[in-house]
Amino acid sequence: MLKAISAVLLVGGIVLLYFGGTSFHSLSNDVARFFTGSPTNKTIWLIAGGVVATLVGLIGLTIPSRR
Repeated sequence: MLKAISAVLLVGGIVLLYFGGTSFHSLSNDVARFFTGSPTNKTIWLIAGGVVATLVGLIGLTIPSRR
């Protein structure tokens, strides 16, 4: 069961990273970076959530099961 949850977290993290990357290169984000110097909060949360979910999924898949 833990391996299935880890696999879902890994896939979900990759999807979040994809959407964070596309959001980072969007026109609205370029405008926000022009005026504020930093990307939008949505982009930051998508990328940070993607990194965390991907790492937790990878760690969960690499830990040997106790059975």
